[in-house]
Amino acid sequence: MQSRRSAPSILFTAIAATVVIVPWAIAGSDSGEQRSPSNAAPMLTQQPLDNLAAGESIREIHQDTPFSMVALTSPDLRGTSARVRARKDDGTWGPWYQAENLDGVGTDTPGPRGTEPVFVGRTTTVQIAVTRAPQAPTPPPPGKPGKPGKPGLAKPALGYVPANVEAPIGQNVSAVLISPPQSPVDVVALPAAVTAPGQPPTIIGRAQWGADESMRCGNTVYDKGIRAGIVHHTAGSNDYAPEDSAGMVRSIYEYHTRTLGWCDIAYNALVDKYGQVFEGRAGGIDKPVEGSHTGGFNVDTWGVAMIGDFDVVPPTPIQVRNTGRLLGWRLGLDRIDPHGTVVLTSAGGTFTHFPHGATPTLPTIFTHRDVGITDCPGNAAYAEMDRIRDIAARFNRPPGPEDLAEQMRGGAIYTRWQAAGGPGGLLGNPTSPETTGEGAARYATFERGAVYWSPDSGAEPVTGAIYEAWGTLGFERGVLGLPTSSEISEPQWIVQNFQHGTLNFDREKGTVTRVVDGVPVELPPPSPDEQPVQLERFTRIT
Repeated sequence: MQSRRSAPSILFTAIAATVVIVPWAIAGSDSGEQRSPSNAAPMLTQQPLDNLAAGESIREIHQDTPFSMVALTSPDLRGTSARVRARKDDGTWGPWYQAENLDGVGTDTPGPRGTEPVFVGRTTTVQIAVTRAPQAPTPPPPGKPGKPGKPGLAKPALGYVPANVEAPIGQNVSAVLISPPQSPVDVVALPAAVTAPGQPPTIIGRAQWGADESMRCGNTVYDKGIRAGIVHHTAGSNDYAPEDSAGMVRSIYEYHTRTLGWCDIAYNALVDKYGQVFEGRAGGIDKPVEGSHTGGFNVDTWGVAMIGDFDVVPPTPIQVRNTGRLLGWRLGLDRIDPHGTVVLTSAGGTFTHFPHGATPTLPTIFTHRDVGITDCPGNAAYAEMDRIRDIAARFNRPPGPEDLAEQMRGGAIYTRWQAAGGPGGLLGNPTSPETTGEGAARYATFERGAVYWSPDSGAEPVTGAIYEAWGTLGFERGVLGLPTSSEISEPQWIVQNFQHGTLNFDREKGTVTRVVDGVPVELPPPSPDEQPVQLERFTRIT
């Protein structure tokens, strides 16, 4: 049988028994030049929450300028918890979201404390429920005995207090209202549900999501290497659009630096629910940059934050998949087994239950809650940790049938394969990843055939003699186009419909007849050694 000629748009090469781990890719323009991000910067404003007593106090805050993220700051948030909800356009209130304290994220040094910025959606009004324990600290106002007298700065005549202006010390708890950029910054198309083996997710670089590098301070700290990955979540609403994510990352960065006084965003990388991966802390995502994501355990670790709240709702399949692939790639650079364990030395501090010098043995991929005084990354995300480790481990080894099946999970081809009986059914095990065919078509090969999909034809299997005959005609690029049905069994014939005709297998003669425009043509049988293999894409795994 003739082999398919190479299509210039195909990006994949044949796979034998090894996988080549390719370098990471920072998203940019097709020409390779970085495009300029939007000049719009997030606006951060600060409003005091006055007269907060012990127990729960609810405050309603309004701002004429719409905002979509809310955080709380205070000189000390011990004994304080908070929830936030936003007023919708129809005047009703949305759900309450927990504003998790940033315990263990950032520096363990004197300075303002804060919660994670909570994404609530675009609004002008929020309610904040603050619960304070009776012993929660309440700093005295300026001028009172017990505090040396550095007067606070006067409130500017702006109608609000900019978050980068020092607030009076008597202002116990303040709300920070964050307005991410209105227009999307320079991001790329959403990642596909399937990625070639050994290929890390595309990473949206700091320049692409709009990091203002002038806000960073100090020098990047490089560790000797990365020995473990730590998974976090950012909390807040999961109801955000793909174009919101870059602005959310930019807002987190500016909140960490301008409001809390940190030198950079705390995390090494962030992953949204659409699978978009964002570069975090500056210094090189493929280098051992020390972050500030896990108090007591920042040295030799790499922190990834999944954007969203996963206490109850699990992260999306592509978010889990790309978090696992990202960690598999990053740990692979330092030859770390994602299924292994590591002994880390605690730096101690108020954010961890391991004292200074303790040496716990931990998984090489663990979570913030494993070492910190926190519920992060939420119960539903914690339940996905074994799967994240499995995905990370598969990244660095040749893909087998289970790996290929996992990569297809959730797609139409995977669903059709399962409907046909999965590994023990008509098609057998997968032998290639799902990849791109002609036009909008996608396909994957199996031990006994293939499944092809397009928006017009749906997902249909092709097997046996009909598959071989279709291959001699050029697959979906040939005269018949894509299959539009599975095989239809008749007493003498097995028939399969295609976009521009049919193929008919004669049970008695063992021949295949092509019918186009009502004209039948019996096809010559293929050579016994010929198989419908598409060499310019993927060969079978051996």
